[in-house]
Amino acid sequence: MICLGLPVSVAAEPSGDRLKIATTFTIIADMAGNVAGDLAVIESITRPGADIHNYQPTPQDLVRASGADLILANGLNLELWFQQFLDKLGDVPTAVVSDGIAPVAIQGGDYDGKPNPHGWMALDSALIYVDNIAAALAGRDPDNAATYMANAARYKSRIAATVGPLRDAARALPESRRWLVTSEGAFSYLARDFQLNELFLWPINADAQGTPQQVRHVIDTIRRNQAPVIFSESTVSDRPARSIAAETGARYGGALYVDSLSGPDGPVPTYLDLLRVTAGRIVTELSK
Repeated sequence: MICLGLPVSVAAEPSGDRLKIATTFTIIADMAGNVAGDLAVIESITRPGADIHNYQPTPQDLVRASGADLILANGLNLELWFQQFLDKLGDVPTAVVSDGIAPVAIQGGDYDGKPNPHGWMALDSALIYVDNIAAALAGRDPDNAATYMANAARYKSRIAATVGPLRDAARALPESRRWLVTSEGAFSYLARDFQLNELFLWPINADAQGTPQQVRHVIDTIRRNQAPVIFSESTVSDRPARSIAAETGARYGGALYVDSLSGPDGPVPTYLDLLRVTAGRIVTELSK
């Protein structure tokens, strides 16, 4: 089994055996670990560093997830592979942790008009994720509902303390510097929250990576608006972003983390680290 060594907020004695919670990817696993504390074992179906859009489940994934008391999924068409996987597991309760957020529509590509799945990248949406996780855990383990709710409240405070100052700094940038240019359109919620203009090479990693028309649009928009920097994502090649930087004179600002945590020794072993590193890098680069 994959246990991520997730941090906990409040330790409590479980009443009987601990819950087994499977999650579709590592970020939800870390959120759930903070809400559950010692009351549950959390298993991420996808591994650290995986591209969750195009993930191909293995027989070992099915073994790890079998026997779960609850599966936590993102929804919003993120886990294109999930329904077939779930059908093989049988009758396992599933909670969709993005329920209730205000979706942003994908712009362009095969999924044009469908909801962008990366809701966890905005502060308000992240707090809804945590509330949904706490409610799902309490529904499966009502005897410990008060502990889940207390852990969730503490965790939401930590998320707000991490993201809030970075959001304020982004909103204070001059309007001309508020351009978030990336490889994938994975930052729509963050861009909306931080009041940034979003520009990307392809809408979602499940699409082809940058048609000639998309590349030309990005190049022309960078030049027209003098956008200062372009980023890539940690789960894709940085070559397209570096090529755009070289052609336009924009800086290459490095990799942003969005779809997956790293391993415990990597740069973003927790969701709070992912927010701090990604949002911090964006604000720092746009401030130069």
